[in-house]
Amino acid sequence: MAYQYPAGSLIPVRGFTPQLGEGTFVAEGARIIGDVVMGAGCSVWFNAVVRGDVNSIHIGNHVNIQDGCTLHTLHGRSVCEVGDYASLGHNVILHGAKVGAYALIGMGAVVMDNAVVGEGAIVAAGAVVLANTIIPPYTMYAGTPAKYIKDVPPEQSQSLNKRTAHDYGMYADWFMNPEKYSEGSHE
Repeated sequence: MAYQYPAGSLIPVRGFTPQLGEGTFVAEGARIIGDVVMGAGCSVWFNAVVRGDVNSIHIGNHVNIQDGCTLHTLHGRSVCEVGDYASLGHNVILHGAKVGAYALIGMGAVVMDNAVVGEGAIVAAGAVVLANTIIPPYTMYAGTPAKYIKDVPPEQSQSLNKRTAHDYGMYADWFMNPEKYSEGSHE
């Protein structure tokens, strides 16, 4: 049986219908709304909301948007962009911000309007990235408000996020193709 998105998970608004790439998984309770374009091999987990009702949201390939995340924009003033292999941890709020490829936004972090998180950057769990903040590529920021902590080697960041993308792709496959997996097995 071919995987089908849960009923009610893709919601058109103002003439925009979400466009999802091949092999993208949407968990029960997740909502993808309006002007959203998402690449291949992504996953949107339980109770996440990707809300492109007031402006556009563009998400690259192999991005994981974990449980409880909220992505939104400002009407006419900010869009939301997420690059390939980026990871948005549980309960991240991304509001009208741009996140580069291979970036990691830690659990519970908030990234506000017109902030830019550079390629391969890491925003620590619980951090608050204020509006208009520019986080350079391959750096780590933490705190409230988020401040520079250290540089991150590009190979470390890319390796981490490729591994995370692989893992979340595997988790998504458990739901999309349950017949492939043994009952009760964690392998």
